[in-house]
Amino acid sequence: MASRSHRFLRLLVSLSALGSLGACASERYPQTTFQPVTGFGRIIDHLFHGVFWWTMLVLVVVFGLLGYILIRFRERPDSPEPKAVYGNTVLEIMWTVIPALIIVAIAVPTIRGIFQTQEAAPKDALVVEVIGHQWWWEFKYPSLGVTTASQLVLPVGRPLDLRLHSADVIHSFWIPRLGGKRDVNPVRAMPNGEKPPHLNHISLTIDSVGDYPGQCAEFCGTEHGAMRMMAIAVPPDTFDAWVKRMKAGQDTAALSAPADSLALRGKKKFLSSACIACHTIAGTTAMGQVGPNLTALGDRWSIGAGMLDNTPANIQRWVLHAPQIKQGIIMPGANVGGGGMPPTGLSASDAKAVAAYLSSLSAGVAPKKKTGWAIETTTTH
Repeated sequence: MASRSHRFLRLLVSLSALGSLGACASERYPQTTFQPVTGFGRIIDHLFHGVFWWTMLVLVVVFGLLGYILIRFRERPDSPEPKAVYGNTVLEIMWTVIPALIIVAIAVPTIRGIFQTQEAAPKDALVVEVIGHQWWWEFKYPSLGVTTASQLVLPVGRPLDLRLHSADVIHSFWIPRLGGKRDVNPVRAMPNGEKPPHLNHISLTIDSVGDYPGQCAEFCGTEHGAMRMMAIAVPPDTFDAWVKRMKAGQDTAALSAPADSLALRGKKKFLSSACIACHTIAGTTAMGQVGPNLTALGDRWSIGAGMLDNTPANIQRWVLHAPQIKQGIIMPGANVGGGGMPPTGLSASDAKAVAAYLSSLSAGVAPKKKTGWAIETTTTH
C-alpha cells in the first residue's frame, strides 16, 4: 500500500512540474503568465503558486485517505455489519480547524496582493491613457503629446500609471507578462468637465527589455478575438528618442523620395482622400480622431489590431477590403461603406501607393519579430 501511495505522489509531482515548464516557455508561448517582468505580475505569480501548492496538498491528502479507506474497509464476503461511529470530537475538531487554517494561509496573501496591486502610482510615474475601442486599442501619453494605436512603447525602469477607460463597451486590458487583467469601463458624461470617478488603473514598472503581446479579455462584440495589442519595453534613452520622432512625424522616407516614387504618390493620395477625416499622421495635415492614429505605422507589429501581419501587401489589402476582413468595423473599403461614410473609391494602384507610404512611416522602435503574430498572415485576397 505504501509503495502505491509513493508512486501516486511522484506521478502528481511530475505532472505538475511538466505543466509548469510548458507554461513557462515564453518563446513558444509569448503570452505566458509564468514569466512576469513587473512587480505587479510577480505578486500575482507568487499568489498563484501559493494557492496551487495548497490545493495540491489538499488533493493528495484527500485522495490518499479516500484511497486508503476504499481499500482497507472494502466489503468482503461474510464481513460483519460495520459499526456505526458518531460524534468523534477529535475528528470533528481536526476537519474544522485544518481547513480554516488553510483558508487563512490563502486569504492573507490574497488580501495583501489586492492592496498591493491597487496602490496608487508614484507622482513621477509616466501616465499612459489606455482607451478601448471596438476593436482596437488607443494609447495616449498626455504629458508627452504622443498618441499611438495597438502598439505601446514603454520605458524600462520607470514607474508607469496606465489609466483605463472605454469609448464604447466594457473591454478588459491584459498583457500577461506585465500583470493581471483589468476591466476597461465606458466613461460616463460628467458635468463641468469634471474627471469621471473610479476609473481603473494599473501601476507597474517593467524591468526587462522585450516585446509583450496582449489582448482584450472581455467579450466585447463580433471581433473581440481580433482586439490585440503589443507592448514594447525599451531603455529610457531609446524611449526618449522615440517620443521625439513621434512628435515630429516621421515620413521622411516619402519626403526625400524621387517625385515619381510610389511612397510619395501614396502620401499625396492619402492626404487628398477621405482617409484624413478619420486618421492622424503627426507632421501632416491628417488630423482625424475617429480611427487609429497612423503615425509610425510602418513600425507596428500588425494591421487591424492583430488581424494581418504588417506588410505592404497586407496594408494594401486592408485599405481596399477592411470591412470584409474585420467584420463590423466602421472603416469603409474601396467599394463598401462603413461608419456612416461612403466607399473611398480608391483603385488598386492607389491603395498600393498608400500602402507604400504608410509602410515608410517609422519612429525607430519596432518589435524584434514583425511577422507571425497576426491571426491571418496571407497577403492575397
